Amino acid sequence: MDIRYVSRNAELSDVVKDHMEKKLGKLEKFFERILNSQVETSFSRGMFVVEITSNVNGVIMRGEEYAPDIRKAFDKALKNIERQIKRHKGYLTDRAQMKTHDVSFDIEGLKEELQQAEAEGPDEIVKVKRFPMRPMSAQEATMQMDLLGHSFFVFRNSDEGDDVNVVYRRRSGGYGLIAPGV
Repeated sequence: MDIRYVSRNAELSDVVKDHMEKKLGKLEKFFERILNSQVETSFSRGMFVVEITSNVNGVIMRGEEYAPDIRKAFDKALKNIERQIKRHKGYLTDRAQMKTHDVSFDIEGLKEELQQAEAEGPDEIVKVKRFPMRPMSAQEATMQMDLLGHSFFVFRNSDEGDDVNVVYRRRSGGYGLIAPGV
């Protein structure tokens, strides 16, 4: 597993990095295909903020925690990642047992869509985030959204002919799906 460290307003000693590498290595007992991880640390208002982002075979998992001690913040964030990996592994096991459908990771037309998004008013866009859109079902997209901790998620809906859809968390509870119409 490739581990990348990003530090802002906080200094990581070799001892702390060794501690983090050792703990992140234990994640592979849950899921052996962890491609890479990024540990981002910062210090603000007397608290260390540790954000861990791991790529688990194409599924992004993220954990963020605050604590006065950098090791405690890291350990809490790592527990969030472990919980997500266990839930994802359980989902994959259930899906394999049901053999509902095959997920292919074909990315066609992604560059065109990103170029269109960039062309729409550069003065108004503050940040551009790029990510591969893989075909998945709406249920998989809601799970990915929950794993990332976001309130919406853009994806290619494999159930609807690979159209670009958006799932979102409704304020009244449950999830919503935005799909292109006629």
